[in-house]
Amino acid sequence: MKSDKEYNDKIIKDFGNEWKSFPHNNLDKRILKEQFNSYFSIFPWDMINSSSSGFDAGCGSGRWAYFIADKVSILNCIEPSDAIDVAKDNLSNFSNCKFYKCTIENSPIVDNTMDFGYSLGVLHHIPNTQKALSDCVKKLKKDSPFLLYIYYSFDNKPFWYRYLWFCSNCLRIIISNLPYRLKFIFSQILAFIIYLPLSRISKYVSYFGFNVDSFPLSFYRDKPFYFMRTDALDRFGTKLEKRFSKKEIISMMEKSGLKDIKFSDQPPYHCAIGYKI
Repeated sequence: MKSDKEYNDKIIKDFGNEWKSFPHNNLDKRILKEQFNSYFSIFPWDMINSSSSGFDAGCGSGRWAYFIADKVSILNCIEPSDAIDVAKDNLSNFSNCKFYKCTIENSPIVDNTMDFGYSLGVLHHIPNTQKALSDCVKKLKKDSPFLLYIYYSFDNKPFWYRYLWFCSNCLRIIISNLPYRLKFIFSQILAFIIYLPLSRISKYVSYFGFNVDSFPLSFYRDKPFYFMRTDALDRFGTKLEKRFSKKEIISMMEKSGLKDIKFSDQPPYHCAIGYKI
């Protein structure tokens, strides 16, 4: 059985490869901004200003940091993989971004000093998600907000939807253990033969007034194929993927020292905001 460190090292390497393959540097910023807005719809913008300092835990390509940097004084971009070099390139126009190739636990950010923080789509790939979340919260000042998105367990979806996910997860386990080049190829095939047709079907069905929220991959119905390719590699290429119910997310956030937890009522589920006790 592999240790947590072995899992971490492999996952970090895989994500470095992913963001090098999909750096998001040529995407229309309006499209990225729409997705940014869906994550940050519950973020308390009135609590930060041009003197605020915060952090992006697991910044990847820097795609979310791009829309935060010009609103604050300092934005610390934390990324343990080689994707930090992609983030540096994508954020080269922002002199207030600081880059650290490390985990949040090993970062030079002093505890109790940050005005805000966020981690989107990252902590479910870490063996000890609870500890990683607690490490993030430690960096915040009292009452400062932390925005979190981790994979949810489809607890708001019907049984047949969860069964489909179970089948896809079996496929993920097989693909994620292949060499990176093969993982990349298979994930792109899946993006083309599954993500693209299902997302477009849901888009056309929605034109007739039907609610397609429970339709598989409907989240991508208005997204470019580039996003589907990226997420297919993220989904099927990662060895460790954990999912949590809404109740479990609340419990972890409370254990990490967050209060007044609120969830977004729109996709992506279950994006949540909490404030340090």
